[in-house]
Amino acid sequence: MLTRRRGQAICIGDDIRIVVTRIEDGQVRLGIESAHDVIILREELLESVRQANQSAQAVAPAQFDQWLQSHRPSTQDAASIQEE
Repeated sequence: MLTRRRGQAICIGDDIRIVVTRIEDGQVRLGIESAHDVIILREELLESVRQANQSAQAVAPAQFDQWLQSHRPSTQDAASIQEE
């Protein structure tokens, strides 16, 4: 557990810096500085993405093949795309 005041920061490794920017009405606003390739998500959003990925993995291969066939461009559509 760490205690920080407004304007103070914590560092995680050499690449991530978290700064307390505001404390108001029971909420804390944080600024996060990191490399552009670091993905930063709120926990509830990350959980939502995990659940969506698990649901997608649960699709039976036959269902996926059927969906793929119904969404694959026809030979005529593919030829017109190549002409462009």
